[in-house]
Amino acid sequence: MGLSNKELPKLGFLYMDYVLRFFDYSNFKGWPNKIETVTYHWGKDKKRFIQEVKDKKIDVLIGNIPATAYETFREIARALPNVRFIPSLDTQFSNKSKENVTRFAWKYDLPIPKTYIYYNRENGDKFLKKTEYPKIVKKSYGPSNYGGYFVHKVDSYKEAKELYAKKKYHPMYFQDFVPMEADIRVMLIGHKPVCAFWRRAPEGEWLTNTSQGGSMDYMNVPKNVLDLAVRVSKAANAEYWACDVAYGKDGKVRILECATAFAAFPYIRDWIGQYIMWSLSKGRFRKPHMPMFNWEELGKISPDLLRTMRHITFGQYNASYDGSYFGNKKKMYGEGEYYLHELDSAYKMFDVKERTFEEWPSEKWNYQDRFALKNIKSMKVPALKKEDAPEAAGDEASPAVDITEDQLEILLLTVKGLTEKKLKKILDFYNHEELINVLEMDPRALENVKGIKTKMIEKIVAVWDEYKTK
Repeated sequence: MGLSNKELPKLGFLYMDYVLRFFDYSNFKGWPNKIETVTYHWGKDKKRFIQEVKDKKIDVLIGNIPATAYETFREIARALPNVRFIPSLDTQFSNKSKENVTRFAWKYDLPIPKTYIYYNRENGDKFLKKTEYPKIVKKSYGPSNYGGYFVHKVDSYKEAKELYAKKKYHPMYFQDFVPMEADIRVMLIGHKPVCAFWRRAPEGEWLTNTSQGGSMDYMNVPKNVLDLAVRVSKAANAEYWACDVAYGKDGKVRILECATAFAAFPYIRDWIGQYIMWSLSKGRFRKPHMPMFNWEELGKISPDLLRTMRHITFGQYNASYDGSYFGNKKKMYGEGEYYLHELDSAYKMFDVKERTFEEWPSEKWNYQDRFALKNIKSMKVPALKKEDAPEAAGDEASPAVDITEDQLEILLLTVKGLTEKKLKKILDFYNHEELINVLEMDPRALENVKGIKTKMIEKIVAVWDEYKTK
């Protein structure tokens, strides 16, 4: 029967100022009790936030944490030992940086492009002098490529040196270039694939992001890709998850990205909400059913319509009274041919349970903050020592670049198409300190400002990067 209303845990949504919300009440349709909201306001807001969670007697706090707040929420989670975070801070370890994705993959022996991480600038430069090219250079901090804007292909040491001198990326994070047929995004709920699609680069290009001209389609995602995504989701103990998998021209599959923070159609967020309700209620709410390859049929619908569709449900196969199956639709998959309901049995949805230990404590794994770049001009960093354990950071709210309010306004007005009226909207939305952090850590958050679109953000980022190099 499941839990009664009184027995159900008290839920809360974890929101943050200036961060797009992944869930709202409509994703948890039918939950009988009030769902609280707790908003983190950045700055020195940690103590107040912790007290609000306690005052509202929240048992389960649901929401993704951006890279810029990850270490602070490590501390918050420790101060709230009786509150379950969904996803857990360990599951969200990969949200913080590409370095974290790599370390996660190394631990679980997951296939990734060969990756190099240097905190010592001189050692990194020595390696770049002697290594083979091309290489892919990425900004490590943050889980996403921001549409590919912080991912670069370098074909020589000269290009690599010039790029690092200009971008100041830290740590130096780069990978062997792997020629790809395409990459594939797989979304999972309870370790079950619920959506998957190809992203293909334009002719003669290598970036597959749709914002860079790439195309996408949903048909015939290979078995080895889904199997790898399931394996990665289980390693992360993820209630919900997304993997970007490179499908190499050599026939091999490799993890490119993985995180709990990803773009998803509203109906997928509904499915995640239904799954969490089922899991937390001990079966009071129905376990959601998303048949394998549902995405092939849904992918035939216009994306504009998919962005408005909500609460999509599917019937579940039941055998006839004598066990016969009257359907005749089969699918070639792997080395065999299967009825679709047989593939549902092969890819089960699991009830992900809370862990009672920390797998990725910041005292050991927070390299980014412990070994920060000390001197931007010299680009020198102290050599790592094994005995130097990284320490957890405090609130991530101090501005990363020294620029006055007047200087910033003058700079932004040099952006082509950014009028004084649009700039005022930005400055009304973000204060000076917040805007610097947005420009440094998550430029996409500018989309929260009415009238600021992707192309404008690209121009702002370009001007900002040019300013920092000077």
